[in-house]
Amino acid sequence: MAHTILFVDDEPLVTQALKRALHKEPYRILSAQSASQALEILVRQAVDVVISDEMMPGMLGSEFLAVVCRDYPDTVRIILTGHANLKSAVRAINEGQIYRYLTKPCNEEELIVTLRQALQHKELMAKSRQLLQAVKHQHAFLDDLERVHPGITSVERDSSGVIVLGEGVTDLDALIEEMQAEVKKFEARFCDGEGK
Repeated sequence: MAHTILFVDDEPLVTQALKRALHKEPYRILSAQSASQALEILVRQAVDVVISDEMMPGMLGSEFLAVVCRDYPDTVRIILTGHANLKSAVRAINEGQIYRYLTKPCNEEELIVTLRQALQHKELMAKSRQLLQAVKHQHAFLDDLERVHPGITSVERDSSGVIVLGEGVTDLDALIEEMQAEVKKFEARFCDGEGK
């Protein structure tokens, strides 16, 4: 599936030049001539990366990217401007949490490399969120297990590193069977969507 890139610039020649620069890249390219037009596109379809001009009528690029950040936080945000100044850079970084700040004219190689890095960043962030969810589910499982078998999640080892079972554990086979039953209950609940 091709990644979707949205260029937002009130100058059609700029968006055409950006599209030409990426003609060999495997991206689906969309363009908008205003922030409001870009927001309409974002409502209709998922966009992986937005590259916006800063100086546009109606809404500055940094203001637009702040809206994108709030409403579409998974979309990577890049600002491209010919009017680089410290105030607009700080606003874009603080409000729009932009990934990169590029200046016009942006050379083709810099644009291609930046987009590749932005998409890698997006994928890493998605994997990070997945891992966080997995950790939360594991934590919930351990909490459930601890409720049923108090002390089971704290492991004690002797001086040689061998795990020492608590005094209350006399029938290891029965404990293992109980734990397997708990795991099956948890998996069933997780698969049914209750654990989410």
